[in-house]
Amino acid sequence: MKKLIFSLAIVLLGSYVFAGGLLTNTNQSAQFIRMMSRNAALGIDAVYYNPAGLTKLEDGWHFSLNSQTIFQDKSVYCGYPLLNDPNYLGKVAVPVFPTAYAAYKKNKWAFSFGFGPNAGGGSAEFERGLPSFEIPISKVVPGLAGLAQISPDMNVQGYNADLYFTGSSIFWGFQLGATYEINEKLSVYGGVRILPSKNVYQGSIKNIMLDVNGTMNPASEWLTKTSGELGVMASVAYYGAGSVQPIIDNGGGSFTLSQLEQAQMISPEDKAQLEGGLILMGVPQEQIDGMNVSQIQGAYTVAGDQLTGISTTLSGTAAQLGDKEVDTEQTGTGFTPILGINFSPNEDWNIAVKYENKTYMTLTNKTKVDDLGLFPDGSPVNSDIPALLAVGVGYTGIDWLEAQLSYTGFFNNRVGFGANVRDLSSWQGVDDSKIRMRESDMGYEVGLGLQFNLSENFSISTGGLYGDQKVKDNYQSDFSYSNPSFTLGAGVMWKMTEKLVLDAGVSNTFYQDVTLTFTDPVVPSYDDTYGKTALTFAVGLSYSIF
Repeated sequence: MKKLIFSLAIVLLGSYVFAGGLLTNTNQSAQFIRMMSRNAALGIDAVYYNPAGLTKLEDGWHFSLNSQTIFQDKSVYCGYPLLNDPNYLGKVAVPVFPTAYAAYKKNKWAFSFGFGPNAGGGSAEFERGLPSFEIPISKVVPGLAGLAQISPDMNVQGYNADLYFTGSSIFWGFQLGATYEINEKLSVYGGVRILPSKNVYQGSIKNIMLDVNGTMNPASEWLTKTSGELGVMASVAYYGAGSVQPIIDNGGGSFTLSQLEQAQMISPEDKAQLEGGLILMGVPQEQIDGMNVSQIQGAYTVAGDQLTGISTTLSGTAAQLGDKEVDTEQTGTGFTPILGINFSPNEDWNIAVKYENKTYMTLTNKTKVDDLGLFPDGSPVNSDIPALLAVGVGYTGIDWLEAQLSYTGFFNNRVGFGANVRDLSSWQGVDDSKIRMRESDMGYEVGLGLQFNLSENFSISTGGLYGDQKVKDNYQSDFSYSNPSFTLGAGVMWKMTEKLVLDAGVSNTFYQDVTLTFTDPVVPSYDDTYGKTALTFAVGLSYSIF
């Protein structure tokens, strides 16, 4: 079971994305939260969104510090019929999601620095685990159904278990770059982002219990005990097979028990004992009456072999159902080359393009406890971040209105995401050909933001963002899933002084539920439904030294 539970927990990385691609956060400023569209930004947050536009700043130093508080629920409804409860809820909490920017502009040059959680940035807690944890445990009950035929005292009716998983992920981005103004209309940018990264996973499977005739028993202990009892029964069956061998050797193999008793070759007590053993094995009396000694010996031998096999299986299962824990940390560093172009055909319009190259990332396990053998200490784990292309158009031709239209494309189809965890949970070791690799087409976000300037010093804004990562069905599982979403944001900008600006915003993301169909060796097909909610609060302060 160690390869069926917690398998490939690394894919939880995709669960911590709030706005952006499968592994990229694009919610990198308070201005973004209040407008939802910043790809053509010309303010200080252009360090991230449009670094080629930084030469539009006034000469001098510019700084910005932002923080977001993010709450996200991840709901999973699993239609697998053997589960005790089909509803699972994971809570993602990000009390502080910080970003910081600095830029120095002088004549045709601008040099910039950016900092923030480029991927991850939160922790998720699943107090009941996930269906992929529990499904392998739930299969134990039907797998033990045959025990009731051996003895009514072995009637396994249900299960229970304490499942827990928590994961945190943070890919810090430190961005450095330079912008050069070719002429008044055109400027270019080149830079790099360094991403020291860390994932932490802690999980446990404890107190697995079996309901046997209405009484809960520790699964490992009960199976070990039952395995021993079946072993004794197997010995008795082999003894029964051996007890009739002298009769067969003396030519009585073709006689029935009644004929042997009449011929005084066995006593009534011997006959009753042999019949009683066959009855306990489930052989009807009328069938026993017609069986000869050779057939009876064969029945006892088959029963002994079967009981031995079941005893061995139960012993192995008992070892798998003991308490298990995982505690591991993964660390590594990646580098993202970044290029940008900004074009301003006139004072009213601004067009920006940014390309972030694919980030090649290898993390290394630092494992404290790994009872499941999933995170060998010192082993590498691939965690590449897809490339992205960001295009923005900004309009400021009306004194009281600013507008931005943004498109961001994520090259998810150029990154491998590993195997589908639910498929692993269901099919590994049974039919590996049914384990699908997770795939995605190119995802995208489209945002529109409007800022209404109520005065020279105060503005309100609103915006909407639609995103769809275009993942294929084989990508989705309870471990990591992506839902098309629409986010609505609003907020304010207050120019407190000539040099100090406050931005504040709130956004709410409305996710479309996604329903997937899975197959399983025990249950031919069943549906999962995945949902999300997200609420974000943001505040930022910007300061300039002219």
